Amino acid sequence: MQYFNFIGQYKAKGKYKKSYRDAKESYLNRIRWAVSLFYFGMGLCFSSWASRIPTIKADLHLSDGQLGTILFALPVGQLIMMIFSGKLVTRFGSHRVLPLAVLLYTISLTNIGLAHNSWQLGLGLVFFGVSGNLTNIALNTQGVYTEGLFKRTIMSSFHGMWSLAGFSGALVGLGMLTLKITTYSHFLIVGAIVLLLVALNLKYLVKAKETKRPDKKKRFNKPDKSLILLGVIGFCSMASEGIMFDWSGVYFKDIVKAPGSLIVLGYTSFMIMMASGRFFGDRLINKFGRKTVMQISGVMISTGLFMAVLLPYIIPCTIAFMIVGVGVSTVIPTLYSIAGKHPTIPTGEALTAVSSVSFLGFLMGPPVIGHIAEVFGLQFSFAFIGMFGILIAFLVKKVKEME
Repeated sequence: MQYFNFIGQYKAKGKYKKSYRDAKESYLNRIRWAVSLFYFGMGLCFSSWASRIPTIKADLHLSDGQLGTILFALPVGQLIMMIFSGKLVTRFGSHRVLPLAVLLYTISLTNIGLAHNSWQLGLGLVFFGVSGNLTNIALNTQGVYTEGLFKRTIMSSFHGMWSLAGFSGALVGLGMLTLKITTYSHFLIVGAIVLLLVALNLKYLVKAKETKRPDKKKRFNKPDKSLILLGVIGFCSMASEGIMFDWSGVYFKDIVKAPGSLIVLGYTSFMIMMASGRFFGDRLINKFGRKTVMQISGVMISTGLFMAVLLPYIIPCTIAFMIVGVGVSTVIPTLYSIAGKHPTIPTGEALTAVSSVSFLGFLMGPPVIGHIAEVFGLQFSFAFIGMFGILIAFLVKKVKEME
């Protein structure tokens, strides 16, 4: 197992002016907690939106196809911002970009709650995608920097906090529905909580500037093949993850016929297992290696989705969604950890390349599912995405950095 400790690529600023290498362990752990809580905040925003999709769909009287079309607004926002995010983070520093990005993300979330028709919802989702992309790149750059301060892999634990927030967001969403709190009020409360987390942890972000010098000829002649391959694997994983966020509630309501508040059971079970898998993921990778863990993950994704299609009942579907959760848990953290340590491309730009392609799967998968479901049914759509897990297991063999 190869470890990457590239503190030497940082020019430290602030409390430890010479180098973070001189920092006390307690301070480094505080940095790790600060970054973890930023991941939690971002996950709480997204899961709050996801928990309200069935409600918003019903309130606006949208069909599966109409919802699928509107959900395309998210990847549109992603595409608009992806060409700028990496450059902004590289130029101004992730510690400066991240707080502003999170502020825009929370504002975009609350604005979605004000939508009274389909075009307002679509516009709100465009801005949600724009701010989400910028937040994603800045935050994962901080994650890579923080991992560089330690002598072990910790990226999965950061994404575990994001997943834990997803579980928390589902519970909060359930509580809000039970109390009949409006979508806007729900999002406003969540936004206030996230901004409080930002205020309490802002000063602990890694303040650093990269010193690695990119090979400009290689960068501008053609895209880096290794980053493209990592992006494709991420696309497959996040397409599977995306349908769990956006369609699990609809699947339990329309296919499983789950009664009342149990429509969030599938989403909740998925998030619990994804969070658990990420908190234990670093240990598994250290013990068995990236390649083995990633191949098993791909198989589990396919197994879970196919099981949900063949056994559309509450208990089997709940178990199936749990399997998918474990399957997707370590894929993206591993890809980001590898990409962020690219020898010539700055961390923010390398992450932009991989995460942007990956997030296209996360954001485009759900709307595509809506259109496929309109023609062939939602179960066929889940089976179609289930093939992506097999593709992950195959593509992992071609990634040399997995060794």
